Amino acid sequence: MNITILTTPGCLNCGVLETMLKQLGVNYDLIDVTDNPEYLTKYPIFTAPGLIINGKLMLTGVPKYDKLKKLIADYR
Repeated sequence: MNITILTTPGCLNCGVLETMLKQLGVNYDLIDVTDNPEYLTKYPIFTAPGLIINGKLMLTGVPKYDKLKKLIADYR
């Protein structure tokens, strides 16, 4: 499973999502879309964070913990 978080500078919600993924024991990559705007072409997010699993944008913003846990379990 390959997980990427699309983030922006100073994004507090991005930190919340990172904490949740760490609690679930999930490794992830961070991509700052201000430094890598080409990601916005492929993944047109209007709010950060964006959660990509195996190359597919699954959600934006911060989900409820149980929803994230189920989403991750479905891809493990």
